[in-house]
Amino acid sequence: MLPALALATAVAAGCAESTTGGGGTADGGVEVIKPGILTTCTHMDYKPFQFHEGNKIVGFDVDLVDAIAKDMGLTQEIVDTPFEGIQSGEDLNTRRCDVAAAAMSITPTREENFDFSDPYFEATQALLTKKGSGIRSLADLRGKKLGVQLSTTGEQYANDNKGANGYEVIQFEDLPLSVTAVQTGQVEAAINDNSVLADFVKNNPEVEITNEFTTGDQYGIGMATGNTALKDRVNAALKKLKENGEYDKIYEKWFGKKPQ
Repeated sequence: MLPALALATAVAAGCAESTTGGGGTADGGVEVIKPGILTTCTHMDYKPFQFHEGNKIVGFDVDLVDAIAKDMGLTQEIVDTPFEGIQSGEDLNTRRCDVAAAAMSITPTREENFDFSDPYFEATQALLTKKGSGIRSLADLRGKKLGVQLSTTGEQYANDNKGANGYEVIQFEDLPLSVTAVQTGQVEAAINDNSVLADFVKNNPEVEITNEFTTGDQYGIGMATGNTALKDRVNAALKKLKENGEYDKIYEKWFGKKPQ
């Protein structure tokens, strides 16, 4: 297991101000918005990628970006912000953050808003229901409600398939709200990335994953459009972490196995 790397500062949503002027550089002369800091936008809680554990922010993405920042001679600082501001590119292109790491799938629409690193994680969509519900497919949801997290690829997949399957899509701001809605019966099912739903099921035996949908999702780290120097430096760090085995250690720490 890889020991958790130090996390500098967690900034609550809505409390961080855009940084203009000043700034600093990382190893190799890459510009960052704060001297000595790699400022990361994320959206919590999305366990096991980024979530609160007591007064700390921990998770797979947190450890991975900590390692990338360390390779760049920097320390990571996290800004918790609504996911819409990340996926629209606003938080990156206005220099609120240097990078965004939020278990975020690379999609053509998002690539129009900002740039991505090389992929670092593969995911599929999964269907969460109450145990014993009998709902094992989208077709089983006809006339029922399907919960989605706002602005995610799960929401897009649900909307793309609702016409053929006759369910109603109900939006939620974050993952905890959507899975709680399944527990309380507000919706009959929820769709989201398989890794986060599998983690939720571990501690909530009243719900289960009844299906997975192969969508080819790959997560990437976001950066402002045209910031080629930062993109190249992040990709170089990712490549090094995969080659020296540190990526595998981080992966095994959070998922209990090495990547396939």
